[in-house]
Amino acid sequence: MERAAVFDVDGTLVDTNHLHVATWWEAFRQAGHKVPMHAIHRSVGLSSEDLIARLLGDRRDTDRDAELSSAHKALYGQYFDRLPAFEDAGRLLRRLDHDGWTVVLATSASGPELSALRRAICADDAITATASADDVEEGKPAPEPVEHALELAGVPAERAVFVGDTVWDMRAGGHAGVRCLGVLCGGIPRADLEEAGAEAVYDDPAHLLSALENSPLA
Repeated sequence: MERAAVFDVDGTLVDTNHLHVATWWEAFRQAGHKVPMHAIHRSVGLSSEDLIARLLGDRRDTDRDAELSSAHKALYGQYFDRLPAFEDAGRLLRRLDHDGWTVVLATSASGPELSALRRAICADDAITATASADDVEEGKPAPEPVEHALELAGVPAERAVFVGDTVWDMRAGGHAGVRCLGVLCGGIPRADLEEAGAEAVYDDPAHLLSALENSPLA
């Protein structure tokens, strides 16, 4: 039977979380909002709409949400030509593809941002499909991104593993009924990932690759 390895991208395969923090902080600052960076970091992984709502609350002027999102995209876009993949991210995906896993990405990125992330990973030959923000109504922690990834892979939840770096990833995978693995390279503590549903936690893609034979991706 087919089996699917579903991966988040930002903070999991590509070292971008702190770039997101800095550029969201600047977008908020330009709009007159004082938002601490640690709070932004805890919100990375949510859709732009949900991130803004979580950080500014329901009493904000929602008419300015699109302006904030656009400012973040413009600021973050300055890094598209130099986004750094984590060590062995591409090797991990190729190894899983070689071992018979259908590799699918599940990410809130889309368009030019997603293209830049895929260039950074440099493993398109191992990636079967991508479930992006353009493909779903609700982002993580809703299960829809993971469920769509499973549809693209043609694999049931019980034959899939989802790898991510945030509590939102773990909750999305849990709601979708898949086994979840966490990585620490996105900056979220091990205890938080485990509490959110991670079955096992690894330092980064290189650590997961080195421990593959004893992992749920064996």
